[in-house]
Amino acid sequence: HRFVPHNQEHVSSPFLLSPFPSSGGAAAGLNVGCFYAISTLLNRMIIDHYPGEEVNAGRIGLTIVIAGMAGSLICGIWLDKTKTYKQTTLAVYILSLTGMLVYAFTLNLGHLWVVFVTAGVLGFFMTGYLPLGFEYAVELTYPESEGTSSGLLNCSAQIFGIIFTISQGKIIDKWGTLAGNMFLCIFLLIGTIMTGIIKSDLRRQKANQQAEVQTVSVSTAVCVT
Repeated sequence: HRFVPHNQEHVSSPFLLSPFPSSGGAAAGLNVGCFYAISTLLNRMIIDHYPGEEVNAGRIGLTIVIAGMAGSLICGIWLDKTKTYKQTTLAVYILSLTGMLVYAFTLNLGHLWVVFVTAGVLGFFMTGYLPLGFEYAVELTYPESEGTSSGLLNCSAQIFGIIFTISQGKIIDKWGTLAGNMFLCIFLLIGTIMTGIIKSDLRRQKANQQAEVQTVSVSTAVCVT
């Protein structure tokens, strides 16, 4: 990306009232927080349904990591090529919710290969959301510092991750893994709705386009002179 130089020494009030810190930051935090909870409690959920499969539980975790690496790379490349920030972010959010639902309802089928597939799909989209969330945050909060928006997103994710991990663990204790996973699905649905209603004001992209137009105008004027 081409960036227009800017200096921001503090977080301004308009930034705190902008769409990202309120809705976007929460939506991103919900998605990543759910992923943290799943990753933390994965071994426990697998062993509950497949006793003695500790080794395969670790392999399923590895599958999620590898699929997530591929998802991050592919989603990042796609976003860089298309610049469709809101559409791509919303699509990946919906696919994350879909993957979570499929994972929740197929975990107890008794077929480990199904768990490998569904966990891989879940890891692909939920981890693939990370670069999208950070880039979308930078677009919506420009000209504020990228570090500020990224820091708020990460802080939101950590807070939700802690809350979801503790809450899902208690739900699994009392009602089982399906109830625990449906608990996360509810918040992914909320995050999907929040992502859909965010106004897509791509400030950085507009600033870069204006800078390019000004550069072309100056170059043309110099050539004419």
